[in-house]
Amino acid sequence: MSTPTRLSGLAPHLSDRVLAELTDVLGGAHVLTSRTARFSRARVPAPFPVHRWSQRVPDLVVLPGTSDEVAEVVRIANAYRVPLVPRDGGTGLTDGAVPVRRGIVVDVKRLDAVKEIDTANRTCTVGAGVNMLKLNEVLAPYGLIYPDDPASYPCSLVGGRIGTSGWSLVGSRYGHTRDLVLSFDLVLPTGRLIRVGDGGGRKVSKSSSGYQLKHLFMGHQGTLGIATEATLKLFPKPEAEFSPFWAFADYDDAHRCVRELAQAGVATFAGAVLFDEWKVDYLRRDDEAYIPQPRDVRALVCAVAYGNEDEVRAGAKRLMRVARDSGARYLGDEISQGDWAARHDRYATPLHGRTRGGQVAPMSWHCEDAAINHTELPAVRREWHAIVERLRERHDVFDDWGMFCYTSASTGVDYLTEIDIGIWEQRLDDETWGAWVDAKREIAAVALRHGGSISACHGSCREGEVDLVPLELGGGYDVMLDIKRTLDPNNVMNPGKYGLDRAYPAVAEGAEGEGTP
Repeated sequence: MSTPTRLSGLAPHLSDRVLAELTDVLGGAHVLTSRTARFSRARVPAPFPVHRWSQRVPDLVVLPGTSDEVAEVVRIANAYRVPLVPRDGGTGLTDGAVPVRRGIVVDVKRLDAVKEIDTANRTCTVGAGVNMLKLNEVLAPYGLIYPDDPASYPCSLVGGRIGTSGWSLVGSRYGHTRDLVLSFDLVLPTGRLIRVGDGGGRKVSKSSSGYQLKHLFMGHQGTLGIATEATLKLFPKPEAEFSPFWAFADYDDAHRCVRELAQAGVATFAGAVLFDEWKVDYLRRDDEAYIPQPRDVRALVCAVAYGNEDEVRAGAKRLMRVARDSGARYLGDEISQGDWAARHDRYATPLHGRTRGGQVAPMSWHCEDAAINHTELPAVRREWHAIVERLRERHDVFDDWGMFCYTSASTGVDYLTEIDIGIWEQRLDDETWGAWVDAKREIAAVALRHGGSISACHGSCREGEVDLVPLELGGGYDVMLDIKRTLDPNNVMNPGKYGLDRAYPAVAEGAEGEGTP
């Protein structure tokens, strides 16, 4: 182990004391102070100016192996007023796992045990460090699946899904994280360990006893505690899958088709997604894409259905008929099955974009997501692309990679609506970063003007959109401040996120802007 890192804001003797106490609890092998260990836990996929990375590196990293060890770590940090940041897979796109106030990163990857598989009640109990892909490998011999299916499926963890209230690609069939997690153990900011769910039972899915605390402690981006163990719903592994892709010559026809698919009443329907012409154009020049389409294709629609073979076969006929009546051209089995099977691959694939002059450039990927009602999608699409075009006109480090809209539920009432931006991260500086923050704020404002939510799945912690969270939530944001102040009196749990420093007036006066390292 390298020379111990001093904890920011503490006198040297207090820093040494904290390090000693953590080592007593976890053992020296699980208290990491090396540069590599710390820097590797300061990054998330969302782009950030390279020259400012070092400003948000933790002072040290701990890897607890049990819920009790997590509780002890939190108790020590709270006693010494040291900032704590929970980190699960680190795949989030809104900086929830980024230590903007340095301090201690609590990496939960050692909490990776599958503790129980209850085939009779179709549940399992697992540590927060369990990955969904690995969990489903364990469940496969039982004929069961855990169908929480984010784009980051191969690398995100159960605890992170709870902390972000994650969104699932097949949520229209099985529900999203909030629906699939029955209960979980949580360490509060003071070190107290509690269990929350729908009622007191670990495996209860509906209760009217007391406050429904489960949802309060989902999606808080690590500001209210650390999930350590969860009990999850399981489903029979589907016998069959149907995943058609269709091409359209007109965006409006594709837009109507997505609604018709969602509202067709097909019980096995798991979701539908709409790619606009900007996205189709990006896919044409993306070497990793499976669907290079001719220039007359202006939009793509994909649907997916899972279930028993006879049910999927019947539902597929209905979905194909709905798409045909909407003017769709089926792209064929090879493209349809291949692209859907690769839906997770691009999350971790090196990406590239183009400058205005056509130069190919290595670019990181970032997306702004919102929850938008179906009727508002065309207007939001026009306004969002206009924002990005103005950004590109001023700065050549940005590229418009298009939009997609994905059903949030089988009703088709609202959609995860995402615009993807290529960002030449190595060329970002304070000026271009400021321009990006302004654009993010504009994108969020458009979502609110059209009656939507700033974020459908990623959260709203980053500079730009976070400024509008109080506007979206109204009086509910004041309740958030009250809850944060009550549960975290010393502001140690992931401070600097969601603007919650406002709950502590003395801190807010001296704090930098939200999300700023």
